[in-house]
Amino acid sequence: MEILARDTLELGGFAGITEHRLVTDSRVFGARKKAEAFEGLGNMVYLADARYLPQGSSGMHPHSEIDVISIIVEGRVSHEGSLEHGKDLAAGEVQVQRAGGEGFSHNEINPDKQQNRMLQVWALPEKAGQPAGYKTYKPALNGATRIYGGIDEKGSTFDSSTLMDIAHLKTDEQLSLNETHLIYVISGSAKVTSGHITEQVKEGDLIRGDNLTLTSTAALHLLLVSHNN
Repeated sequence: MEILARDTLELGGFAGITEHRLVTDSRVFGARKKAEAFEGLGNMVYLADARYLPQGSSGMHPHSEIDVISIIVEGRVSHEGSLEHGKDLAAGEVQVQRAGGEGFSHNEINPDKQQNRMLQVWALPEKAGQPAGYKTYKPALNGATRIYGGIDEKGSTFDSSTLMDIAHLKTDEQLSLNETHLIYVISGSAKVTSGHITEQVKEGDLIRGDNLTLTSTAALHLLLVSHNN
């Protein structure tokens, strides 16, 4: 089991955003990868915990052959771009954009006079040349909600062998995970056990390991990433 604490990382950012980059995968970042950041898992290659300045924005920019998952944690986001222009998102909602070979451009904006908070996650597509696409989710406030991956004949998620879920646990609830996972503590705190080792984790901690058991000590909001081999 490995644990990376967000607040030990250098604060970076661009445009109207400050952020800690916890995952910068070598497949994408190459020599620009920060040694202290984790590698990804499966096709997941990037994780940043970002705060937008009051009325700040990312600026309009393009993506190609990447899936971009935006998890709104605090405040609001106004979305502009070639997919679903004008969409507004609030805390607790998730936006997923597939660039594919078609590509998309977007600008994410904080419309308010106080900072917001958003997680930005990237995943590589398994097939090149797919059409661009857009989905939104409002995860349940108990249990786990799939926001990315799997094979879904109804098309409610983008197909991928890399799986992402948002999970909420009440205080003293327990979650056991058998496969290798990356787990990001969005908020709350827990004890996490792997074998005979138990560690305390809190908001901003990124955990990598397998056969993990989390027991919440304060209500937990988690991002869970795994990969079906």
